[in-house]
Amino acid sequence: MNKALTLFDNFNQLTPYAVGFDKIFNDLARYTENTVTSTGFPPYNIRNDGDFNYVIEMALAGFSKEDLEIETSNGTLTIRSIKENTDEMAKATGNYDAFVYQGIAYRKFERKFTLADDVVVNSADLVNGMLTINLERIVPEEKKSRLITIS
Repeated sequence: MNKALTLFDNFNQLTPYAVGFDKIFNDLARYTENTVTSTGFPPYNIRNDGDFNYVIEMALAGFSKEDLEIETSNGTLTIRSIKENTDEMAKATGNYDAFVYQGIAYRKFERKFTLADDVVVNSADLVNGMLTINLERIVPEEKKSRLITIS
């Protein structure tokens, strides 16, 4: 069993007064798992774009939109390449002499981001080697601040 899950399970047993927090701990365990499985490539930025919007920017020089898959499932945003590694392409084609020098390697990657329940992916664009994914936090009316009328 995963050590993180054991810790969270024990926490729930120690706090019999907390109701409904098990999902939070499951999300934290998923976050930890996503962090471990993601590679260090490609580099990325996450920035706020207003109160409820986020943008993930990922540097993907040499990749086209046909080389990428973007998937959301169970609160996880996964970006992966489906392009073959340069070495694998050379082996498959038998063309080892195509490069005089190769400083830009194409390699498979998978990068995972854990999303909060109220965050949705609105769009993704790939322009000039920069993948931009637009996210939005959807805040339900009952959770927005409001003034209470005193009667």
